Amino acid sequence: MRVKYVLSEVLVGLWRNVTMTIAMIITMAVSLTMLGASALLYLQANEMKDYYYANIEVAMFLKSDVNDEQRQALDQQLRSDDLVQDYQLETKDKALEKFQTLWRDTPDLVNSVSAEQLPESFRVKLKNPEQYEDFAVKYRDAEGVDEVLDQRELLEKVFGILNSVQTMSLIAAIVMAIAALMLVGNTIQVAAYSKRREVAVMKLVGASNWFIQAPFVLEAVAAGVIGALLGFGILVLGKVFLIDGALQDLTNLLTPLSWDNVLLMLPFMAGAGALVSAVTAWTTLRFYLRV
Repeated sequence: MRVKYVLSEVLVGLWRNVTMTIAMIITMAVSLTMLGASALLYLQANEMKDYYYANIEVAMFLKSDVNDEQRQALDQQLRSDDLVQDYQLETKDKALEKFQTLWRDTPDLVNSVSAEQLPESFRVKLKNPEQYEDFAVKYRDAEGVDEVLDQRELLEKVFGILNSVQTMSLIAAIVMAIAALMLVGNTIQVAAYSKRREVAVMKLVGASNWFIQAPFVLEAVAAGVIGALLGFGILVLGKVFLIDGALQDLTNLLTPLSWDNVLLMLPFMAGAGALVSAVTAWTTLRFYLRV
């Protein structure tokens, strides 16, 4: 009987303040969407770091006037180097093929570059990428070597941008969460005020605080969960139509966004929405019931 009463009061409360309920749901949906997006971006950035750092190479560019003797000496040194896991020589022709593939969408640029304009290089994969400095010290001043370049320097710039975007989305989520908290609190106050006589009678007859608070708290939790479901739906649509659709060509350098990570956001967002709404409603009612 008590459960039936509480649930019926939840439905009545949601319908009684339908406009504020809709506003609360929309605000929670936007806030939780931003929170879920920032969490996905965090997971994706970590996966990208693990993937690219595991496949990272050191490019050892050779001088334009390098001779066969210098090239063979470098090859033998790399073959016996304990720091090196694998390596291969990228000739001028191979460099041109890679350049043409990379810039195939700009034919004018491709046609203006010849193999002789590109440097030869050894593409080296280290056993431990963290030992790049030790490797660079060995080969930076070797005969025939023009430059030793670690791809991590380029990747760190990319990850720096991703981290900035992640931080901005998290800040936006926090701002929206504060707005959602204020709206939840106001909605609960209005609902409690509209039932002030009923609440007063229930207190006079000895009803416990939790029994009085339960409909209001569950009303806020329901709105939070519905908002989380809407936010999760937005993330799913974003993956289907943006990440895997319109922006697929722009994101081909990124590691794929897995459905496992997307589905992980459902319990995360629902739990966050329910918890935040419940705590806010309970805190608001604690002040109200002290009057």
